[in-house]
Amino acid sequence: MEYIDFLKTKIELAIDSGFTVERDAINKALKPHQADAVAWALKGGRRALFESFGLGKTVQEIEFCHLAAVHEGGKALIVLPLGVKQEFTQDAVNILGYERPKYVRTMQEVKEAKEQILLTNYERVRDGDIDPSYFAATSLDEASVLRSFGSKTYQTFLDKFKNVKYKLVATATPSPNRYKELIHYAGYLEVMDTGQALTRFFQRDSTKANNLKLYPNMEDEFWLWVSSWALFITKPSDLNPEYSDEGYNLPDLKVNWHELSIEYGDAVEKDGQIALFNEAAAGLKEAAQVKRESIEQRVQTMKKIVEDSPEDHFVLWHDLESERHAIKKALPEVVDIYGSMDYETRENRVINFSQGKTRLFATKKSISGSGCNFQRYCHREIFLGIDYEFNDFIQAIHRCYRFLQKEPVQIDIIYMENEREIKDALMEKWKNHDHMVEKMIEIVKKYGLSSANIEKRLERKMGVETVRVEGKNYTAVHDDCVEETRRMETNSIDLIHTSIPFGNHYEYSANYNDFGHNKNTEKFFEQMDFLTPELLRILKPGRVAAVHVKDRVLFGNATGTGMPTIEPFHALCIEHYIKHGFQYFGMITVITDVVRENNQTYRLGWTEQCKDGSKMGVGCPEYILLFRKLPTDHSTAYADTPVKKSKEEYTRARWQIDAHGYWRSSGDRLISKEELKDISVNNLQAVYRKYSRESVYSYEEHVKLAEELDKNGKLPASFMVVAPGSWNQMEVWDDINRMRTLNTTQSRRRLQMHVCPLQLDIVERIIGRFSNPGETVLDPFGGLMTVPMTAVKMNRKGYGIELSPDYFRDGVGYLQEAENERETPTLFDFMGEEND
Repeated sequence: MEYIDFLKTKIELAIDSGFTVERDAINKALKPHQADAVAWALKGGRRALFESFGLGKTVQEIEFCHLAAVHEGGKALIVLPLGVKQEFTQDAVNILGYERPKYVRTMQEVKEAKEQILLTNYERVRDGDIDPSYFAATSLDEASVLRSFGSKTYQTFLDKFKNVKYKLVATATPSPNRYKELIHYAGYLEVMDTGQALTRFFQRDSTKANNLKLYPNMEDEFWLWVSSWALFITKPSDLNPEYSDEGYNLPDLKVNWHELSIEYGDAVEKDGQIALFNEAAAGLKEAAQVKRESIEQRVQTMKKIVEDSPEDHFVLWHDLESERHAIKKALPEVVDIYGSMDYETRENRVINFSQGKTRLFATKKSISGSGCNFQRYCHREIFLGIDYEFNDFIQAIHRCYRFLQKEPVQIDIIYMENEREIKDALMEKWKNHDHMVEKMIEIVKKYGLSSANIEKRLERKMGVETVRVEGKNYTAVHDDCVEETRRMETNSIDLIHTSIPFGNHYEYSANYNDFGHNKNTEKFFEQMDFLTPELLRILKPGRVAAVHVKDRVLFGNATGTGMPTIEPFHALCIEHYIKHGFQYFGMITVITDVVRENNQTYRLGWTEQCKDGSKMGVGCPEYILLFRKLPTDHSTAYADTPVKKSKEEYTRARWQIDAHGYWRSSGDRLISKEELKDISVNNLQAVYRKYSRESVYSYEEHVKLAEELDKNGKLPASFMVVAPGSWNQMEVWDDINRMRTLNTTQSRRRLQMHVCPLQLDIVERIIGRFSNPGETVLDPFGGLMTVPMTAVKMNRKGYGIELSPDYFRDGVGYLQEAENERETPTLFDFMGEEND
């Protein structure tokens, strides 16, 4: 395969797995935008409809299932929330003219049913009563139930619906939480593995696990990818400007926030101390306590709102049973429903309110928040409280705020003063949701429903125009490293030192040439197969390639194991380089801070260790893998151009220290544990490392010291101050300064930070150990040009290749700065000339 052909395989779009339906075969009752959506979904086979409330998702789901079932000669299943099946039965009969879909509870009922389309609820599927694999087509109505990745429902549905040929999901409120939950729908629809999509489009927050953000440079591609399998529309003209929007204009929406004051000084914390108030945002326990203690106050506010508008109908949303009882007590005429109520009674009460026969209706968002249509007779809603669940919140609002609503909609939201953070979070998610919808509508309008148009747009992100910047002691190239190394002379590089992308762990640029832009580790090494032979060719015989890597944490929710496991990435790299002719001759271990790592991954937590130590691993160190290109003369194994050191400069004493890795400072003394405890935390880390190296190690003493520090408040949660020091500094380096990277300067300039910077300490040691002054040091993944910049400072010539234009631009700045520092003449230079 040619390199360009490999790059083209990276263009990931949802493939069409369905069939093309003739327009005449689609039910004539469907409006033009509805017919377009059904035809698009059937052609794709596994698709999502994210349409605004009132655009007719119900009839589209029924028609999708009907046509797919006819095409496959089987039955179709629509899975829906409890309480909305009447909408489907009415639309199937009254609008589409089909037989009434049958509601089923067991597989026996399924097999006995004569009807083509069957209905059931989510619980029946989740608990195993209904087997989706029996059906030719399925649709999930109000599919936002899948939004909670890792939940029992999501994991169960992922397995149960796997390989169903025709799958549809439909909801008006997909994934408002910074958009990443959209990929859970993609996982269910078998468009892309969830873990793969997380890696491809989202960056990890290095300070907090599971806080994933969409890469800024991937935003356009992410939305284009989503639009290949999901359809967002807010009105018919979004699909075609010729379609009429008559009847699809939303009314005015007025949201009133009612903040109620709290009483100060009554909260008692678990240690018996009096607090000013309970903070609802502190945790679930605190939030629940705020809810319980404020019921009467909130219900009285609700009652006043209702009594001030005696002619209006109201939906009264609540979350707790105690709230429902308080509502009934304050407003006896309220008609309510609740979970343990007989299902048919619940359904009748919902229908009565939707038809205007009831004025006040109290219900929970979890019961009536999805699928119910109250807009014909109701335009007022009151939320008795708030929480973080934006999906439930926005769904509930749209029970009245939807097309065919003839009155301005008024929403009253009651919350306590100490719930402001929850309110702010809801407002932020609302803003994110609106942005997401706007972005997708823009793409639909620009590219239509043709995946070919989208694929053409994505191809433009392939390739790069080569830019070469050369100084007296450096060369910097903006290009794909495969393309640049192919142009380089054989046996022209003295040392290769690089930190390769860690498989598909990160993406550094919005370009298909990016090595991090691969769907899995296997594809990453497939791309490396084009680079590594070139590296071997350009490296001088006998010289070294030092490759910085780290093993990868694989999270249980992505692998299905339920526990974090480790991909031995360093071992895979060793196998890869050996396969291409490099000789492996050693590995340097750089230990890492386990406390910092746990803050990033949550996989080594103290609490989890106490619950079950059997699931706990250890921190992941970094490695420098050492490879060598065989010299021409195998008899001595000396490099064709050896890395020589004079014994005058490289003394026997220095060799012994380097070889044994045992460092001591003359004139200093060992410090006692008592003195150690009194040292400030800022100095404690360095001092303990020195103490650890120079003392006989005792595990019990180590634990005892850490416990004492914890008692004294000197055991930070953000980094490890009592990490064990290394006795062998040749093979294990414990003193790498992680603050000393080019990112330090980068962050001060408020520029984008490199996600995996290579530490300057490592680079200096590798260059000094494996190259001679004046030689050329190459980094094919130059990044911020740490390696070539350090080479320049150490009187070598630096050569860096970088694909990201941002990193390349900043890296050239660092190189120029280093060269200016090296080449700037000093007073002593001129004094030397005069003396001559």
